[in-house]
Amino acid sequence: MNIRSIKRLIAACIVCCGLTAPIVSCSDSDDETKDMTAPVISAEGITANPINCQQYRRGDTIPFHYLFTDDQELGSYNIEIHNNFDHHSHSTEADDHGHGMNECDDDDDDEHEHGEGNAWVYNQSFSIPAGSRSYDARNDIEIPADIAPGLYHFMVRLTDRAGWQQLHAVAIMIL
Repeated sequence: MNIRSIKRLIAACIVCCGLTAPIVSCSDSDDETKDMTAPVISAEGITANPINCQQYRRGDTIPFHYLFTDDQELGSYNIEIHNNFDHHSHSTEADDHGHGMNECDDDDDDEHEHGEGNAWVYNQSFSIPAGSRSYDARNDIEIPADIAPGLYHFMVRLTDRAGWQQLHAVAIMIL
């Protein structure tokens, strides 16, 4: 490569860098519009369901209902139900009586064999319409009639379009 070719290459790099610098610096201003907050799972203004320590019977339906919001755009949500026969915890709240997720009173303890048999596992993802900043989430979840009764965890994971996630977990009793 001769000197003239090197000078042209350097000049081209200077022109190129000079033209791209404003583009790079403009992208820095996009930080103000980037989604930096997690979405919200709320019971405000609705009758939320399920709530901590709520009881259901095998063969019944859980009428799921929560309000989801985000400052920019919601993405999707997942509902997971699994047994808590070993008394582990994911609790994100206490009920009105101060109970945590493992402290629900079981009035029917003598009547049922809890934690024995076919433990129920439910795991389903749902999409939210594109562009939504608020979504009234409702799903009817059928409880199988042949599952083991006992304490279960009901977990909702809400994800916004940017990937931020919020978890809401409560204990429910299946009789």
